Amino acid sequence: MTDREGSAPVVLEVDAQGLRCPLPLLKAKQALRDLAPGEAVRILATDSGSVRDFQTFATLAGHGLEREDSPDGLYIYILVKS
Repeated sequence: MTDREGSAPVVLEVDAQGLRCPLPLLKAKQALRDLAPGEAVRILATDSGSVRDFQTFATLAGHGLEREDSPDGLYIYILVKS
């Protein structure tokens, strides 16, 4: 599954809707462990605090935050494993 043309292949999706901080990020970190470098995970979250969490995590861990979108209160992230 790919998210859009030219993107890293999204091989996992984590549905963290309804979970409060820090659970969406913890679930994303668990999913990243199963990926090869260059593969991506799509995370769906509803916690507004996840925006800061995912930006900080991507920067500190060196993973790519390829997509960050929030249509109608649903936060969608695509993290690419470094």
